Amino acid sequence: ETRENVPQSYYLTTPIYYVNDVPHIGHAYTTLACDVLARFKRLDGFDVMFLTGTDEHGQKVAKSAEAAGKSPKDFCDEVSQKFRDLPNKMNFTNDDFVRTTEPRHYAACQEIWNRLVDEGFIYLDGYAGWYSVRDEAFYGEDELVEGEGGTRIAPSGAPVEWVEEPSYFFRLSQMEHRLLEHYEKNPDAILPESRRNEVLSFIRSGLRDLSVSRTSFNWGVPVPNDPDHIMYVWLDALTNYLTAVGYPDNENELYQRYWPADLHMVGKDIVRFHAVYWPAFLMAAGLAPPKRVFAHGWWTNEGGKISKSLGNIIDPLQLIDEYGLDQVRYFLMREVPFGRDGDFSKAAIVHRVNGDLANDFGNLAQRSLSIIAKNCGGEMPSPGPFIEDDTRLLRKVDGVLGDMRARFDRQEFHLGIAAIWDAVSDANSYFAAQEPWALKKTDPERMATVLYVTAEAIRGLAILAQPVMPDSCGRMLDQLGVAADARGFTALGESGRMASGTPLPKPEGVFPRHIVAEDNLSVGVDEKAAVSGKNEKNAG
Repeated sequence: ETRENVPQSYYLTTPIYYVNDVPHIGHAYTTLACDVLARFKRLDGFDVMFLTGTDEHGQKVAKSAEAAGKSPKDFCDEVSQKFRDLPNKMNFTNDDFVRTTEPRHYAACQEIWNRLVDEGFIYLDGYAGWYSVRDEAFYGEDELVEGEGGTRIAPSGAPVEWVEEPSYFFRLSQMEHRLLEHYEKNPDAILPESRRNEVLSFIRSGLRDLSVSRTSFNWGVPVPNDPDHIMYVWLDALTNYLTAVGYPDNENELYQRYWPADLHMVGKDIVRFHAVYWPAFLMAAGLAPPKRVFAHGWWTNEGGKISKSLGNIIDPLQLIDEYGLDQVRYFLMREVPFGRDGDFSKAAIVHRVNGDLANDFGNLAQRSLSIIAKNCGGEMPSPGPFIEDDTRLLRKVDGVLGDMRARFDRQEFHLGIAAIWDAVSDANSYFAAQEPWALKKTDPERMATVLYVTAEAIRGLAILAQPVMPDSCGRMLDQLGVAADARGFTALGESGRMASGTPLPKPEGVFPRHIVAEDNLSVGVDEKAAVSGKNEKNAG
């Protein structure tokens, strides 16, 4: 798989977010999924490039800027900053942030345009058809439904207007066969399968040539040799994935290492642009298409569709203030099968925070480390011989990585995380059954073994859960005295077992309970809430 001593590269991207509004739960969710995967791959020894950014051109942005009384550039600078702040607030580890208003992006767009012209895929004609400013998309008559007063409405619910202007076209109709052939050869190039079926059925229904320039406004990348036209927003926007790896310099190190992209993560509403238009542009320009496009689902809020007009937008930063950063990261990745739509509810997040995190994982660590602090001189105990129960638990924890790799490689994050929690559950059952608090008087050597095995299981589980909850797992590993350079996946299992006698700091709870008031409204966390087992009083 890899050349000698050169780590395998992995390039993953979020969509670039449209700057006509502030970040919401959808933006946070997509970027979080990429961050979890990027962290996982880095811990697994990959050379990762993780890209996000903002899409700043188009009529919608020009209109929003005008409404705000600002120039498009000033408007974009302001809103883009909110998207650049989100990674700091949610602990995202993107390697680059691309803006479509940057000179490097203009260079990439104009180069791919020239390549398409050279290959005979672009021609000038007139465009007459239905256009939605909100979606930045053209629609066929057969895709529209009738709205109030005889207006026409796009499938997204956006209004459309009739547009007539000169336009350059891309010969998308000529790419039908090549796209179908590509997807037949690469069955996992679009996931989940429901989206793949949707894309294939769209291609098979016949592809029409695509309008790729506009003359009715000028906020965009100028078309080379024809400054009356600007590039239509999708050819401009999608090219960002090439911009970030140094295109058009195909000889540069980034391009050589990372192209084609391993994964474009997108919301299901833009799967057509990423799985039909984008690979068609690339193949027509003689460039390799991405290895996979994954289109995830949408969130609803307490059962209702999220919309600005309903006033039920979920602000990710408010959630973090209320429940904690890692708690929100865990909930978003665990609660819903990734790829499907999911419903956000306060009851569900409180259940995850108090059940999975405080009771199951946090309490196991707090109880076992407290007993070690009291009974083993505050250092890693020295185990006696292992019995079958001990080796079974450690084997279970050691086996989770293989399961996570298989799941994460198909973006089934919820199932990868469930594999960790299955082992957390086994560790809790082991700890309860072995009753180390009772062994202190009857068999102190056995007590030391049980505590060592439990601490070892917690070490493995904390290493595995780092991509989802980096800060909390880092604190847990601190309490186990695990060195910073011993937290990658190569340290899992036998090779990284902890040395007896390692001094351990005083244990402190990592996952506080979330206290809910009588009227069912959250009132915050109780840092000292007792989440201990019934036998803890016997632990001393």
